[in-house]
Amino acid sequence: MTAQQQVKDLLQFIDNSPSAFHAVKSIEESLLQFDFKPLDEKQKWLLKPGTRYYVIRDDSSIIFFVAGTKPLVETGYKILGAHTDSPGLKIKPNPLINNNGLLRLGVEVYGDPILATFTDRDLSIAGRISYKTTEGKISSQLIRFEESLIRLPNLAIHMNRMVNEKGLKLHKQNELPLIISTLIEEQLCPDYFKQCLEKQTAIKAEQILSWELNVYDTQTGVLWGDEQQFYANSQLDNLASCHAGLRAFLDNTVLQNNNTRLCAFFDHEEVGSESTKGANGSFLPDILQRIALSLNINSEDYQRALAQSFMISADMAHAYQPNFPSAYEPEHKVKVNKGPVIKMNANQRYSSESISAAQFIHCCEQAEVPYQSYSHRTDIPCGSTIGPMTSAKLGIRTVDVGSPMWAMHSIRESAGVLDHDSMIKVLKCFFIS
Repeated sequence: MTAQQQVKDLLQFIDNSPSAFHAVKSIEESLLQFDFKPLDEKQKWLLKPGTRYYVIRDDSSIIFFVAGTKPLVETGYKILGAHTDSPGLKIKPNPLINNNGLLRLGVEVYGDPILATFTDRDLSIAGRISYKTTEGKISSQLIRFEESLIRLPNLAIHMNRMVNEKGLKLHKQNELPLIISTLIEEQLCPDYFKQCLEKQTAIKAEQILSWELNVYDTQTGVLWGDEQQFYANSQLDNLASCHAGLRAFLDNTVLQNNNTRLCAFFDHEEVGSESTKGANGSFLPDILQRIALSLNINSEDYQRALAQSFMISADMAHAYQPNFPSAYEPEHKVKVNKGPVIKMNANQRYSSESISAAQFIHCCEQAEVPYQSYSHRTDIPCGSTIGPMTSAKLGIRTVDVGSPMWAMHSIRESAGVLDHDSMIKVLKCFFIS
């Protein structure tokens, strides 16, 4: 594929993935096309070297791998880590607010989105509902409202005269509820929202018990700029990294390699990863250990395999935006379309150190792609990734990298076409090295 074709494929992947649940479903559909076999954590595993597998935990985290034919104790694991979630707004359990004839949905802030970017957008709802079947069992189903369903109208400048001087500030409790409808009847039906879900899923309102629903932007992704050098969409942080890892992993050269290689894409990174399916939980250690056990590797050799392993934590990086020069470290102005970024932080907010960074640079050189280094301004707190927690938990050497992007945590983010292609190339090189 050309660089633009890779990005068009990425934009389609994001458009099909309005929630972390949908993202994992999209990834699973791609894996099945390449003969990956699903594994159930409740069942005994009998893995065969050279065979392709995947494991999904709670619908929104996924690990897929190929069991290598070479001894694991000699090769270790080649691991790529990323995350499936993005910051935004989540629908509350009792969301309906009736105020002066307008129905609004109460929301909770998930992670650290740029809240002002959610105003005046064509928004809708996607995620997962849980319900009781006619047989009395608990089941779940993905749900997505395709049409624009909800909106957060801005306040007119005539009533907020200082908005251009002081910026738009939204009170999280009072000013974020989303308009969904006018109240036609005098009495609000208490099951109104469940009835909306019923129309979309054909599951009876009285069967629906709970939900995990997030707000998403219905505007599809686009290429933009002179000669279409850039692209824009929601959730580039971090579905762009997931897509790059998936496309690199599904390359025929990578699939035929003899090493044990693995992609781990986690939910809940934006809120600290402390969950059963987060990067700071047991998911990755469980799967690595079960791979070793199924391949008849004893406890000591498993520890030796971890010591031989290497992990890339792929999460997007902050590109230099010349309108805001004071926000950047002067000697670390990462440029869009100038290659993958190695992220360094003295306080271990990123897992990179000199040896892991050098190993990634070597992969870039082998893949013939440029690379850049990023360091945050010393006087501004630095964000973090799944890299430090997973490397600490497993004792695996790790490097934090990412493609440069603008407006991270906006509902509409931008990045460079060449960078996505370069990331795919260097990840291919990593998997086969």
